[in-house]
Amino acid sequence: MSDVGFSHIGGPTVLIEFAGWRLLTDPTFDPPGRRYTFGWGTSSRKLTGPAIAPADLPPIDAVLLTHDHHADNLDDVGRALLPAAGTVITTVSGARRLGGDTHGLRPGQNHHLRTGDKPPITITATPARHGPPLSRPISGDVIGFALTWPGQANGPLWITGDTVAYPAVRTAARALRPGTILLHLGAVRFPHTGPLRYTMAAADALDLLDGLTPTTVLPVHYEGWTHFTENRAGITRALDQFPADLARPFTWLPFGRTHHLTV
Repeated sequence: MSDVGFSHIGGPTVLIEFAGWRLLTDPTFDPPGRRYTFGWGTSSRKLTGPAIAPADLPPIDAVLLTHDHHADNLDDVGRALLPAAGTVITTVSGARRLGGDTHGLRPGQNHHLRTGDKPPITITATPARHGPPLSRPISGDVIGFALTWPGQANGPLWITGDTVAYPAVRTAARALRPGTILLHLGAVRFPHTGPLRYTMAAADALDLLDGLTPTTVLPVHYEGWTHFTENRAGITRALDQFPADLARPFTWLPFGRTHHLTV
């Protein structure tokens, strides 16, 4: 059995703590108010700041960065934290841009974290597509992460990354059979690109999870920015339209406080 603490800091940023490990996902710590450009005429304004200040973070063993080129996944303050992190894992293209000892993974590739008496963690990159078909040259490379370690009670921990539901990610999810999922939602859209979506809405996520039996689904990446078109209230309304057994695993992490789960 693994007791894991999840602290939702904001957006996709979560501190994951277990057995002496401290992992940080997609570091975003800039204050609110600024507008950021995402390329090709798209932009978004940050509405809320982090629930935990960078100075209050413990030493970080590894940063799991789904992609480095969008400020809602890695902002200026988050970027400044990377040199002090023990390990940074991201996409291959992101590793080239970040340089240093950053480890780049393609979907299906592994990285192993080992140190002292802590249980070894195998981190496997999972596929993600940050937009409609053929959008990758514009929206850039993104990956998710599957984490496995000895003693997990419910199966792998899966961090989906910013993705839409599409065949490769469905295939990966069915092969992985995750027990706990950090689910990137938000139904990202931009006025400039009309109805095109760049992350999943709740209905897409339920379609992705159809046939899977996760114990816990933890929504992240759904608030704090103007390009998120489905917030917690919208996700809840969408879940209410589906059978209760599909929505039951969804758990809302409190901001700035640690929520413990068996993983």
